[in-house]
Amino acid sequence: MSVELSGMKTSRESAATSYNGYIMLLVLVGLIAVLALVLPGLAPEDGAASGAKILFLVALSTSVIGVVIVGLGFFMIQPNQAAVITLFGEYKGSERTEGLRWVWPWMGKNKISARAHNIHSERVKINDLRGNPIEIACNVVWRVRDTAQASFDVDDYKEFVNIQIEAGLRTVGSRHPYDDFEGEEVTLRGGGDVVNRELLEELNDRLKVAGIVVDEAGLTHLAYASEIASAMLKRQQADAIIAARTKIVLGAVGMVEDALTKLSEDNIVELDDERRAAMVSNLMVVLCGEKDAHPVVNAGSLY
Repeated sequence: MSVELSGMKTSRESAATSYNGYIMLLVLVGLIAVLALVLPGLAPEDGAASGAKILFLVALSTSVIGVVIVGLGFFMIQPNQAAVITLFGEYKGSERTEGLRWVWPWMGKNKISARAHNIHSERVKINDLRGNPIEIACNVVWRVRDTAQASFDVDDYKEFVNIQIEAGLRTVGSRHPYDDFEGEEVTLRGGGDVVNRELLEELNDRLKVAGIVVDEAGLTHLAYASEIASAMLKRQQADAIIAARTKIVLGAVGMVEDALTKLSEDNIVELDDERRAAMVSNLMVVLCGEKDAHPVVNAGSLY
């Protein structure tokens, strides 16, 4: 079965007509028995009439041809396997019934696996959304859903899958930045679930023309290209230091505020603006400094 789609004749899988191979095996055994046991006993004598000899030759030839025809028509279907049946180039359906099957020997039988295939793509160098060169790779689990499309709508469906995986990976990888230092965008490094879902949808859309369905797709490798890896690593380290410092300062300000409020509420000490400023300065130095503080004992007055 086929339909017209965008100027191209698109195939659709249909069920083939085949026969139970075990029944045909009994037929083959019967023909062999006739050929080996029955016909030798019916062979005419040398002086028999020519009509009897011709009849015997016809029966013998028919039995031999029958054995050859029946014997060449057998094929076997394993679980999660299909056979695309053609007759002189015309698609006659796909056989998915497991076990021993039989069709006429002049009909073509091209077996296709419907099992899940696992592909780990090569590392591809692309530019992310901000133009940074990155290396990216993915793992894809796919299977053949429509054997007719896989056989007739693309030249080599396995090679087609490999090429489309690379093309889909480039498309999805260029939609997002590798990393977002402001934390406002979906990134390749941080938005794994979103990126994997987009990759799955992109590959299914690209491979549907070949009757292929993708069950799983996900990134397995992601890194800056070697020529900018060192510079980007320094930038990441700087951003990490800034983020850590910001968190430390915010925490220190909160601690100082709590300390001053507690001292004031409990009437432990009365602080004027100058003493309050000095205490804030000392506490911030102690809380934010990278080295241990060295206390200084003030034996006199602040003034």
